[in-house]
Amino acid sequence: MTSPEYDIIIFGATSFVGQILTGYMLDTYGNNNDFKWAIAGRSEEKLQAVKTKYQAENIPHFIADAANEEQLTKIAQKTKVVVSTVGPYALYGEPLIKVCTKLGTDYCDLTGEIQWYKRMVTKYEQDAKKTGARIVHCSGFDSIPSDLGVLFLQTKAKQLFGSTCQQVKMRVAKLKGGASGGTIASMVNIAKEAAKDPELRKELKNPYSVCPENHNFKSRQDNVSGAVFDEDFNCWVGPFVMGIVNTRVVHRSNALLGNAYHEQFKYDEAMMMGQDKKGKSRARNMSWGLSAFMVLAAIKPTRWVLERFILLKPGQGPTEEEQLKGHYDMRFMGIHENGQKIVTKVTGDRDPGYGSTAKMLGQAAVCLSKISKQEKEGGFWTPASIYGERFIQALTEHSGLTFEVLDKK
Repeated sequence: MTSPEYDIIIFGATSFVGQILTGYMLDTYGNNNDFKWAIAGRSEEKLQAVKTKYQAENIPHFIADAANEEQLTKIAQKTKVVVSTVGPYALYGEPLIKVCTKLGTDYCDLTGEIQWYKRMVTKYEQDAKKTGARIVHCSGFDSIPSDLGVLFLQTKAKQLFGSTCQQVKMRVAKLKGGASGGTIASMVNIAKEAAKDPELRKELKNPYSVCPENHNFKSRQDNVSGAVFDEDFNCWVGPFVMGIVNTRVVHRSNALLGNAYHEQFKYDEAMMMGQDKKGKSRARNMSWGLSAFMVLAAIKPTRWVLERFILLKPGQGPTEEEQLKGHYDMRFMGIHENGQKIVTKVTGDRDPGYGSTAKMLGQAAVCLSKISKQEKEGGFWTPASIYGERFIQALTEHSGLTFEVLDKK
């Protein structure tokens, strides 16, 4: 069988994240030397503009529309991995998943749309297993820091305590970065879908919604939806908007790794808001604000007002200066059955949703292109379950992340 011409093709290179990713790949891997890569999108003019912006005239490019399966097939046949930044994925992502699982082409993306993730697993996982396609959703800020952060903690816990921790809490200590029209559009679409579908509303409450059907997890999971004082972290915490995605990905990782964390593993996420009354107030405001947004986004007239006059449009996002000033700090506490605890930290050096996500997504695609089909078979994998511990080193060396143990007792 002839090897594909390219290691990766970036589909959606003219999108907000796609442009950042293109610049990152050029800075990190150069202009098609030992690592072969190309870009793709639906507009010749916009692709040429991206190439001009990054002085990347020699980078090959291809025309493909997200709805055109013939064009998508042509790019999928040319590469080991397609990395997609074309969202909202629930609106535009399925044709490429269909093509990749049919051809056996590997694929990764940065979706945070857990309802779409579930649909794709249900519809295409058997095809992926037959053809050998490895599909890896959530390979950006949703959910690499959480997924690899838990893997890192559990690896260290096993070394220190002899076995993994039954419970892990993740708390966002710091988070600085600008919003993006693409992310907002995805959130609005989830609210819109849930408003019309009672079954989806029920599914979104299930912490094991994307786990394999044969999972046997039964533990009742904690869910921080309001202002709560966390005794373990000694501060007020409020809901973390991406917790609904990250927690489900982490549970799927546990299942795909053969219940490596624990058969009754518990995991939840929240944002640290402070120890005093102001912290409690911030936690309450966070809870009310998220609830209000989802309600307004679910109602057609108010959704129209939000989209027309208030929210950022797809393709809009933080400036380059805002991306450089952005950062995040996430704390993980593992609680062992014997009462011992371990605290770890994961940090990123850029705006989480864009500057950092682009670097993580790039490394995810590169790592996926180097994993043989014999090592990992076809199917729908998570970042932790397919990339493993080696990915922590790649993220540290090339994506500006850090992983460290803070305390053990």
